[in-house]
Amino acid sequence: MSVEPDALRARIRAAIGSQTKSNINVLSSLHAVLDDMGYIPQEAIEEVADYMRATINEVWGVASFYTNFRFTPPGENVVEICWGPTCHLLGAPEILDAVQGRLGLADEGETEDNRVSLKYNTCLGACSQAPVMMVNHRLAGRISVESALRRVEGLEAGGGH
Repeated sequence: MSVEPDALRARIRAAIGSQTKSNINVLSSLHAVLDDMGYIPQEAIEEVADYMRATINEVWGVASFYTNFRFTPPGENVVEICWGPTCHLLGAPEILDAVQGRLGLADEGETEDNRVSLKYNTCLGACSQAPVMMVNHRLAGRISVESALRRVEGLEAGGGH
């Protein structure tokens, strides 16, 4: 994702400025950037600091505290597998192993071709449907190793969902 520095900063400022709630803060500003860009580039730390009249260290302290923030661009498709307690007990470890193997990953991260980002999630908020995974913000419940692999293979083949 190669973007001119001025265009990148303008996009970041637009995301920060698009917030409509009355209680805008560092965290909400970082979320606005993440929602728009899918990650938080270094320039966003600087722009949020400027917008909020905070230091870069203060903004970085907030950004680095939350594990859901990412600081590199995601792949074209994002797969999240819940490994919270209920999902874990109902098969998430086997699903995670199978998906990692299919994607050629040893841990969470991006595939070599940047087609898929794999992310572990401590809770997707659907324990009653465990085990669950999310593909491009679409939740799938009661997944099995086979159904998880079908979803991932669809992404590799060019399907976005």
